[in-house]
Amino acid sequence: MSYKKIAVLTLIWTLFIPATLLSQIEEEEVLVPSIDGIIKIDGLGEEIEWEKASWTSNFWMWRPTDSLQAKKQTRLKIIRDEQNLYILVEAKIDGKNFTTPNLKRDFSTFGVDYLTLLFDTFSDATNAFSFATNPLGIKADGLISGGNQDYRTSRNYAWDTKWNVETKIEEDRYTAEFRIPFNSMFYDNKNPSWRFNIYRRNTQGNEHSIWIRTPQNQLIGNLAFMGKMVFEKPLKKARNPISIIPFLSGVSYNDFANENKNTASNVGGDAKIPIGNALNLDLTFNPDFSQVEVDDQIVNLTRFAISLPEKRQFFTQNDDLFKDFGANRDVIPFFSRRIGVARDLDGNTIENKIIAGGRLSGKLNSNLRIGFLNILTEADEKNEIPSNLNTVFTLRQKVFDRSNVSFFFIDRRTTDEYDFISDEERSNSVTGLEYNLASPDSKWVGRAFLHKSFTEGLTEDDVIAGMNLERNTLRHRASMEVIHGGEDFRSDLGFFRRTGFLKLSPAYSYRVYPKNPKVNNYDFSQRSFLVFNPAIDYQLTDRWFFSSIRKSFLNSTSLRVQYTNRYEYLINDFDPTRSDGSTPLPANSSYTFSEYEISYRSDQRKTFNFDTEIKYGTFYNGTKFSIENELNWRKQPIFNASMLLNFNAIRLPDPYPSKNIWLISPKLDFTFTKTLFWTTFVQYNSQGENLGVNSRLQWRFAPLSDLFLVYNDNYISTDNFSPRYRSFNLKFTYWLNI
Repeated sequence: MSYKKIAVLTLIWTLFIPATLLSQIEEEEVLVPSIDGIIKIDGLGEEIEWEKASWTSNFWMWRPTDSLQAKKQTRLKIIRDEQNLYILVEAKIDGKNFTTPNLKRDFSTFGVDYLTLLFDTFSDATNAFSFATNPLGIKADGLISGGNQDYRTSRNYAWDTKWNVETKIEEDRYTAEFRIPFNSMFYDNKNPSWRFNIYRRNTQGNEHSIWIRTPQNQLIGNLAFMGKMVFEKPLKKARNPISIIPFLSGVSYNDFANENKNTASNVGGDAKIPIGNALNLDLTFNPDFSQVEVDDQIVNLTRFAISLPEKRQFFTQNDDLFKDFGANRDVIPFFSRRIGVARDLDGNTIENKIIAGGRLSGKLNSNLRIGFLNILTEADEKNEIPSNLNTVFTLRQKVFDRSNVSFFFIDRRTTDEYDFISDEERSNSVTGLEYNLASPDSKWVGRAFLHKSFTEGLTEDDVIAGMNLERNTLRHRASMEVIHGGEDFRSDLGFFRRTGFLKLSPAYSYRVYPKNPKVNNYDFSQRSFLVFNPAIDYQLTDRWFFSSIRKSFLNSTSLRVQYTNRYEYLINDFDPTRSDGSTPLPANSSYTFSEYEISYRSDQRKTFNFDTEIKYGTFYNGTKFSIENELNWRKQPIFNASMLLNFNAIRLPDPYPSKNIWLISPKLDFTFTKTLFWTTFVQYNSQGENLGVNSRLQWRFAPLSDLFLVYNDNYISTDNFSPRYRSFNLKFTYWLNI
């Protein structure tokens, strides 16, 4: 398939699909009166000002069924003054035995009691602000993108802002009272209304419920299904404060490998400067990311690199404008973890210090968004790492009801001439166009994209083009993806598994909802992907077939069985165990093998719960037996203990390597109060021959202001666990609004 054919198909797909979409879903409304009095946030809602608003209720179930109204109803009122939005929520309950694992901000809502507010302040059905709490009044806030259609990519909980909530628990209900400053969000003050929704989970009644009825085949909180909050009086122009966030840090470390023991201090900071009602300028100088949680260790048995999530707050606000391009598993043109991280001469991942950077992001108008990022990194000539100027520019224009057209330009170039890098390594640019489809009812979603890179000496086949289309209804979910990647395509600031390929990936699922008081649904799925290599006459190099059956119970447990059949043709030598000095499987050899899997997830509401997976089958020219377990126990809400225990037994015939690979990761998490936390995370990975310890004490002494004490210890496991690196970090940050 030529690029011209792909481009023509993309154009036809782009023009045809929107014409088939349904009309916009009818919305319910809630009136937001204006008040002059003072509201005390105490969870009671006893001020006379609350009487100006009417209760709104009639919540629908989302699970276990989406066709009935909730058994335990929720109702709410909304009022406002010039500076703040106030929401009073009253939630009926079955008792006080809540599932509340900890007291930490930005708690996970999976398997726990919570309620969430969504504000689509530009009414684009694509982006929203999220504010959540639970019966204990713990706060969680985040940014929603992509219509909230995918848990993995649509929700960004690293974003924080200042707001208040207090709760009050009674015998048959709990109330939550919110105060959310208008200057904590961006909005169009000319718009007399916002799209709005609220949903909650009641673990004791095992019920998810939501104000605007949402099909259970869609994610709860999907922005296609929202009501409207109408302001009684027009909003004033937002006066978002300028935020200055300085930090002071000190470290004492011992680098045993290089026999270097020292202490150091560091000063830097960030600034957030609002521009109008909808744009934000983020600036950073000499940033320090020592307080960021340590990355999870991964066992990699594939031929490809694995991406890890971004946890640095500077990159998080409106991050979808920068990262939401391409295909998540195959090509992401911009991957922010490429900035500030590099490899030394031994191939180890090290910090590549960021000198300074700026990021402008937000709305130019109700339909057009802009993103611009520019970051300068420091040279490390000892490790042959040049100083780089990294630039990203994006535009995203809304079209039709919820779809958009996007453009991006990415550039990475060295700031000086270095004799240790080649001409090909001095600069790299990538540009692209994308069309993202989202129908008003979310039954149709998809994407078409065309990316081209510019690299010195690589000009023959430097384009990646692709498209995917999915239809998701109550019983049926069908999708198709096609991607063609050029051999000369490069994105130095991106993530891609391979170049020079054609991939076809069809998938289909059929869901059954039995009349069984214990079972929610059965899911029968068939997925596959086929990869061809254009350089060798489109020879098939990968073929995967997945057949699975999942049984989901109403108590949130699930049971799944799966059969996988694989074919792989190795273009290069490959050792799946990654053992030093081993004999790899030879290039230009092919293998067909199969695997059987059974997995079970227990009831997450229980104080002890687990997720287990057992696999066995052939593996290349040998066999593989795998067990993956995650065990969790809590003494809520103060203490959580978890243990990740993974084991892979790989047996290959001589002279190829056989190996037992262990990944053991215990984690202890104490939340003494809402402002004092202590987390200790130990990770042992026999594949990486590494034992790491990360222990972090955090005191949030003021809103979004913290004192961190972090202990890191790292050992080489193959040498009687000899120490590799040890450090103590002390860091102080303060969030000041001007």
